[in-house]
Amino acid sequence: MGIFNTIFYDPIFNLLVFVYNTIPGYDIGVAIIIITLIIKLILYIPSKKSIKSQKDLATIQPEIEALKEKYKDNKDKMGPELMALYKRKGVNPFSSCLPLLIQLPFLFAMYKVFFNGLTKEIPPEALYSFVSNPGILDHMAFGFINFAEKSIWLAVLAGAAQFWQSKMLIAKKKPGSSGGAMAGMGAQMTYLMPIFTIFIGSRFPAGLTFYWFLSTLFSVIQQYMVLGFGKKKNEVEVIDALKKENT
Repeated sequence: MGIFNTIFYDPIFNLLVFVYNTIPGYDIGVAIIIITLIIKLILYIPSKKSIKSQKDLATIQPEIEALKEKYKDNKDKMGPELMALYKRKGVNPFSSCLPLLIQLPFLFAMYKVFFNGLTKEIPPEALYSFVSNPGILDHMAFGFINFAEKSIWLAVLAGAAQFWQSKMLIAKKKPGSSGGAMAGMGAQMTYLMPIFTIFIGSRFPAGLTFYWFLSTLFSVIQQYMVLGFGKKKNEVEVIDALKKENT
């Protein structure tokens, strides 16, 4: 916990108080927006690599489908062939978990920040020497949201943003194909993660749920930037072409 506090909690807590003291009106909502942007900038490089890897996985999905069709009666051969394809293309099939894992330490730190900063008076020893102590942060954000209390509608917004983000990264597959265990698990997580987000978010202080919503929304924007807006190839046609090539 000492290392966690030094690397994550203390800097984020002090940054939040510093931004809160700096912005006009001392609005905690505006401070959280700024903090979220800073954290997303810090995580931009690893998140970009993860999104790029997931895009590459979606791009080779037709080849994956073709291999599964070719070796559907030989499961022992299918596994090594799929792994060889992943290695040849430089794709990590488990990369979809990386963005969440990267954000977890920051999410835990933000929970502790809101628990201590919005429910207790700030002790002087918790702040760096150059950060003024406001005593206690004003819970009201934008003049009407109490960030120290729970908010179901913010939890729903966070869940909706999570669903939007997940849907963007689901690779399309040939109609009628199962897509395999990885595709099935991905489809399940598309619906389970938003439900989990709403369930957890509705039990946390609204400030943390608002951060979760903003972080996911900024991730969606980043995915649009990385994945682009162009039209995708017709993957069914690519699958058929690959099947003909392999026969």
